[in-house]
Amino acid sequence: MSANQARANRPASVTSAAQPLAGHVRESLERYFDELNGQPPSDLYDLFLSEIEQPLLEVVMEETRGNISKAAAFLGLNRATLRKKLHKYGLGD
Repeated sequence: MSANQARANRPASVTSAAQPLAGHVRESLERYFDELNGQPPSDLYDLFLSEIEQPLLEVVMEETRGNISKAAAFLGLNRATLRKKLHKYGLGD
């Protein structure tokens, strides 16, 4: 099954393109702050980047069928950097 076919089989809530990525990020951050109930967050920048980076890498690797050179080009990274990030999240070989 191709990545496009797999994406077509996902529930509508996962494939919704009605809202740009920035809107989804904003919603998630607002929900996160609501759930903190006034408590200050800790290391929010690193938490946010890791929450975004891992699924980004997973999807790009799926889309490129594991082709590191192609994935690195999609992401605007060099291959060594991509390999390091894949290893960080346990996504490498």
